[in-house]
Amino acid sequence: MKSANPFVVVNNCEEAIHYYRQIFGGDIKILNNHGGKILHAELHINGSMIHFSDSYGQNYAAGQNTKIILQFESEEEIRNVFETLLADGDATIDLQDTFFGALHGQVTDKYGIGWVMNYFRS
Repeated sequence: MKSANPFVVVNNCEEAIHYYRQIFGGDIKILNNHGGKILHAELHINGSMIHFSDSYGQNYAAGQNTKIILQFESEEEIRNVFETLLADGDATIDLQDTFFGALHGQVTDKYGIGWVMNYFRS
């Protein structure tokens, strides 16, 4: 596995990432900007990273807007972890190829932890 980092869903990604940069410092990396609106971005802080995503209009209960994002080194690895977590959990997004170039899926495990998974084919 390449990395495991917090994945934070907010109603206004651009506002939130600038707010947290003001507090923690670091560098912003915009990952997805559509129609002048930032949809995905990362805040890199001294070797750590927090991933931010727009909520796309969904309402999240307090405490449910933070997940863990996993970056994988192989398709076999992501499929294995996805299927293992899914055995006792629920898929919120089935493992699938995406427009942003990743094999991507999301699972809420048996403990209620949300996992966001990506494998970018190079």
